[in-house]
Amino acid sequence: MSDSLPNTAADDASVRLSNGRLAAGRVAEAAELDAADPLAHVRERFLLPAGVIYLDGNSLGALPAAVPEALNDAVHRQWGTDLIRSWNANDWWGAPARIGDRIGALIGAAPGRVVCGDSTSVQIFNAIAGALRLRPGRTVVLADPDSFPTDLYLADSMAGLLGARVRRVPVGELAEVLRADGDTVAVIAYNHVDYRSGELRDLPGLTAAAHAVGALALWDLCHSAGAFPIDLDAHDVDLAVGCGYKYLSGGPGAPAFVYVAERHIADFAPALTGWHGHANPFGMEPGYAPAPGIERARIGTPPLLSMLALEAALGAYDDVPMTAVRAKGLALTDLFITCVTDLGLETLTPLEHARRGSQVAVRHPEAHAVMAALIDRGVIGDVRPPDVLRFGFNPLYIGHADVVEAARVLGDILETGAYKDARYAVRATVT
Repeated sequence: MSDSLPNTAADDASVRLSNGRLAAGRVAEAAELDAADPLAHVRERFLLPAGVIYLDGNSLGALPAAVPEALNDAVHRQWGTDLIRSWNANDWWGAPARIGDRIGALIGAAPGRVVCGDSTSVQIFNAIAGALRLRPGRTVVLADPDSFPTDLYLADSMAGLLGARVRRVPVGELAEVLRADGDTVAVIAYNHVDYRSGELRDLPGLTAAAHAVGALALWDLCHSAGAFPIDLDAHDVDLAVGCGYKYLSGGPGAPAFVYVAERHIADFAPALTGWHGHANPFGMEPGYAPAPGIERARIGTPPLLSMLALEAALGAYDDVPMTAVRAKGLALTDLFITCVTDLGLETLTPLEHARRGSQVAVRHPEAHAVMAALIDRGVIGDVRPPDVLRFGFNPLYIGHADVVEAARVLGDILETGAYKDARYAVRATVT
């Protein structure tokens, strides 16, 4: 799937030696990097529990410090006191577009091209429908067989409803398939970052390849939005979706967003046409007429408490250049890859910066047990089948010292065989 580091068996002797080197040689390096980190102060914008190194921000971002007070105000004043007047007095109605513009600034989208408010699944469903309708006569959706499963389930569902066909094509074969069969393809629908390996796909190149044969490009940004610059407008992307609860730290179940290129907005026809996307929503007209702008991608009443939590969370990015976020993310993942290589472990994550997101995937045959032991020791990551330990590095609140300490704990667990304890063989419902 991607270039990987050498697959070396981590016997006890090599782990003991490597763990010693980690303790002796990497701590000072991490301290120097943290001392020079221009984003070190941003860590204060998050409420991080003591004794925890949180490396699961690629699944659920840590709690931004501004969110509790924002929710307190939303519940007690806006809902409790202002009641339904808040739709006007506190501009609840404008939240989807307002928050969409804030997200747009992080992903390289001009104002009026992103709207927020429904789940990732709903946004993907609507985006695929919109893409197929923008390319009448074309009946093929190309999708990566390694995509996050929901993307594939929804592509299959929408294709079935609209008489289209999903063809699963590995990303490495996509350009060739487009050259050979592109005249039947309506849209390519791919994850920007592979959720297992952390491999960053060539969004500009593959978007251009799709356009060369008249197809559209739809990108799932769930594992990239907020982690590094994306530049949707500059790269001529047609459609994109992403969630609010990973790197954006909007909270569990935070609403997702959809991006529609300006050239497509007037013709974008989503599958779900709710009253919030109507041109005259309070006219209560029996027939649907889409709003003239990105508002047509709205559906129904959004989850306002979650919306306002996400809006407060996005304040963590104030005055933070996305180029600096990217530079630190690469430095953190470089350091972790070096550390796990010292431990004799294999990583699936590409070494090349241009092909790496902001997570590192490490292989171990007892991945579930190893991660359970890590979590027990305060290092929180997650697992993906069959044997992948995933570690996500949010540059806003992870430091280089966290990286080295996490690797040291991992090395100790492997050296001592602590993961072999029977309690770690019991798998939790959510992994």
